[in-house]
Amino acid sequence: MWERLRSIWKAPDLRNKILFTLGLLLVFRVLANITVPLTPDEHNALVQLFNTNKNGNLGQLLGLMDVFSGGSLQTFSIVAFGVYPYITATIVMQLLQPIIPALQNLSTQGEAGRLKFSQITRIITVPLAFLQALGQCAIYQKAGVLKNFSLIDPQYALNTWAIMFALIAGTMILVWLGELITEKGIGNGISLIIFGGIVSRIPQFVQQGYIAATSGGGSGSGVISIAVFLIIGLITIVGIVYIYQGQRRVPVQYPTKRQVGRGMLVGSAQTTYIPMQVNSAGMIPLIFAQSMLLFPAVISQYLTTSNVGWLKDISVWVATYLVNTQQWWYWALYFLLVVAFTYFYAYVMWQQQNIPENLQKQGAFIPGYRPGEPTSRYLSNILNRITLGGALFLGIVAILPFVARVGANQLLGSASLLIVVGVVLDTVRQLESQMVMRNYSGFLS
Repeated sequence: MWERLRSIWKAPDLRNKILFTLGLLLVFRVLANITVPLTPDEHNALVQLFNTNKNGNLGQLLGLMDVFSGGSLQTFSIVAFGVYPYITATIVMQLLQPIIPALQNLSTQGEAGRLKFSQITRIITVPLAFLQALGQCAIYQKAGVLKNFSLIDPQYALNTWAIMFALIAGTMILVWLGELITEKGIGNGISLIIFGGIVSRIPQFVQQGYIAATSGGGSGSGVISIAVFLIIGLITIVGIVYIYQGQRRVPVQYPTKRQVGRGMLVGSAQTTYIPMQVNSAGMIPLIFAQSMLLFPAVISQYLTTSNVGWLKDISVWVATYLVNTQQWWYWALYFLLVVAFTYFYAYVMWQQQNIPENLQKQGAFIPGYRPGEPTSRYLSNILNRITLGGALFLGIVAILPFVARVGANQLLGSASLLIVVGVVLDTVRQLESQMVMRNYSGFLS
């Protein structure tokens, strides 16, 4: 291991890429400590909001967003939203590809089409960041943090728009840093920024787990709680790695011809395979499912104080029963949504790849199956089977926070673990390929 690390460090271009990536991640953490303009009273109210658990649903929403932002939401920094408006824009563009033919055509135009697609995604990110900034500020206003928030009142409009523009600019700066890392550094820049935000919270998670375990009575029970938590966490990480790298390799034969002697062509077949991932959806189903469950939780915060009686009663019922994280049916619903969205996103990505048609155009075939519809049915059946395993695994990982608790705190974040493990594996894989290109032995070999 140390010899391979020395080999990486000795390669000047690899060393420069790693230092460049670490430098931009350091810039990200510096930006995370630059806050938007708040008065001392508003700052104290913000600290009190995150340090108290008066509202479980609002606390769940803010806690989830704060984990992904690396604690920037708790300090309300200019990068409080991280790159999630950009991720939302990317998901929207992927879902719109089968619907809008112009977007579908961009995927067939090579590098120029990819650049145009990325440009449109960045443009969509701006209004999405504005809507998220408006919604977050409205939540803080509802919680009593922002006391002078108004977009149209002349007395407060300047400070309000300054906060809005600062949040939007912070998101776009992170998108720019992420693209620089992807282009000139190591790994996927957007994923590494999310990874850096999550990893920066690890010391706080460790402290919370220790306090929760040692404050619940005897020291024996606390040690047992920590041990159970660590064992479940380790098993989860091993399972994520196994599922993340798991794939079904479907053999494919490509017809080739080679010249033998003078003017003689001999037909032959080159065999390769289609790598069908067990978890082709990544962590996207978790984001979709969490958004579906958090949306009614946010709406209920506004309607519980409504003057309309029946609307207020429905909001109280939703907040008490439907989106109550202390009840088992919430996590059962979460499990079902994750499984459903895993199938949905896997099929969307499969339809965009259009593998059966591409194989037929290239004259390739799967042994034992005719090109066209038989090949499509065969690959669809394989996709159904392997996606079932990936969907059930994601569903189990999603409900682990309800099972793996230390004290009364849910410390094991499923989406966070998936992001961290996935980013580490992708980065190591890129280092592996870079070293192989330079005639070094592989990092994992």
